Amino acid sequence: MKAIRLKLRQASANYRREETVDNKMTYPLPPFSTVIGALHKACGYQEYHPMDISIQGKYGSLKKKVYTDHCFLNRTENDRGILVKMVNPDMLSSAYVEVAQAKKAQGNDFYKGITIDVKNEELLQEYRILRKRMNETLPVFKKKRIEGSFKPKLKKLKASMKDRKQRFQEDKERLESIKKREKEISALEKRVKQRLQEYEKEYCTIPYSYFRTLTKGPKYYEILTDVELVIHVRADDEVMQDILDHIYNLKAIGRSEDMVEVLEAVMVELGEPKGTIQSRYSAYLDAEAVARNDFRFSRTEGVTAIGTRYYLNKNYKIENGKRVFEKKAVVYASKYLLKIRNEKTDSIYVDYADGQKGEYYIVNFI
Repeated sequence: MKAIRLKLRQASANYRREETVDNKMTYPLPPFSTVIGALHKACGYQEYHPMDISIQGKYGSLKKKVYTDHCFLNRTENDRGILVKMVNPDMLSSAYVEVAQAKKAQGNDFYKGITIDVKNEELLQEYRILRKRMNETLPVFKKKRIEGSFKPKLKKLKASMKDRKQRFQEDKERLESIKKREKEISALEKRVKQRLQEYEKEYCTIPYSYFRTLTKGPKYYEILTDVELVIHVRADDEVMQDILDHIYNLKAIGRSEDMVEVLEAVMVELGEPKGTIQSRYSAYLDAEAVARNDFRFSRTEGVTAIGTRYYLNKNYKIENGKRVFEKKAVVYASKYLLKIRNEKTDSIYVDYADGQKGEYYIVNFI
């Protein structure tokens, strides 16, 4: 059985547990989907290439890092947080300029200038002009010019056309003229509505949307330090060769700042276990293999220490425009031994890296 063995090192890493928010907890080892995604990116793949992964490793320590979380609200508030203007609102950019900051939890007012700390007077005036245009000028214009003048005249004109149509039912020539005039009136009404919508969008809605309410607060990252990873990959020969050819394109696993140092990338031949073998690393083990007692675990005070159970993402399919991940049940364990069984399995092997030095790795493909 051929496979690729990758030995990697990371100074620090966070393999984000997706269910955590305020304290972004980390898995002890990268999930399968994280590794598969990193390898696909390194190879430049645009479509999924099937592969089985075995992940084991260790880390030096677990630390907690404080960072400032920037949260942009989905609407602009006039009385709280920090009023900002986006630098590139039409792009995927979080760059912004601070306009003003509320001094109290409530009772502030950016528009009226009540208990605020002004950061940029020019942008604050722009914000006030836009807010006045949206909340005062435009509603008054709609009420006076559209509802107060245009709509009554339009209603009266439509009634007149309806009356004429009834009086000239038998005069086909005049009736056609009236119908043509009715179409012109309907087209005029649509043009007025369209122009009003365009004006509102161009001079109110869009420029006002460039202003956002920003809130800041402390949140936490769990950080693993001095991470060592041993990853085995089983795939088609062409895919494994691509991985070997492009392995130094692998820059990070986890966050973009979690840089990877590639220590080794080789093709290896996996064999059947011989004798009692104990793992030198912690690893993700297939939960079904653990249930079959394919592994033995150390005991403490007579209690079997099996490990921590996780449901990890592996690959996904697009359904209704959303990613639907295939979940794999695994057990994260350390100090485990591989039991010699009569039945052969297609997922558990041993990589005898250097038989003379007794260097080997238990490989459990998932």
